[in-house]
Amino acid sequence: MPSSVTSPAVDALVQLSFAVHRALTRVAGQFDLSVTQLRLLGILRDRTPSMAAIADFLELDRSSISGLIDRAERRGLVARRASTVDARVILVEATAEGLAVGAHIAQGVSEALEQLIGDATPADIDAVVRIAASLQARADRDLT
Repeated sequence: MPSSVTSPAVDALVQLSFAVHRALTRVAGQFDLSVTQLRLLGILRDRTPSMAAIADFLELDRSSISGLIDRAERRGLVARRASTVDARVILVEATAEGLAVGAHIAQGVSEALEQLIGDATPADIDAVVRIAASLQARADRDLT
C-alpha cells in the first residue's frame, strides 16, 4: 500500500494520538505534573532504572533527564541512589509518595482512556487491541 500523508489511516492515527495525549495531559494536570513527569512515574512503577535508561526510554537528552529528576526529587516523588554494581551509575526509584501518586495517575489514565473507548463494541475493542499490539511490535523492532 503506498504511503500518503493524507491517507485515512495516517489521519486516524494522528487524531487518536491527539486524543490520548489530551487525556494524559488532563490527568497529569490534576497532579500538577507534565506528561513527561507522568511518564516518568509510569516507568518507575515496577523498576529502578538508571538515569541513562530513563533518557533512552523517554528519548530525551541526559541534561533534560537531570532536570526532570531534580524536579521530581524536590517534590518527594523519586530518589536517586548509586548502583551497587557500578557506583558511576545513578539509579532512580519512586518514593512511597511517588508510588502513591503513580497509582492515582494510573487510575485516572485508565478512567480517561476507558471513557475514550466507552461506546466501542467488544469487536471494535478487540480490533484496537490487535492493531495497537501490531503497531507497538513494529515500533519496538524499529528501535533495535
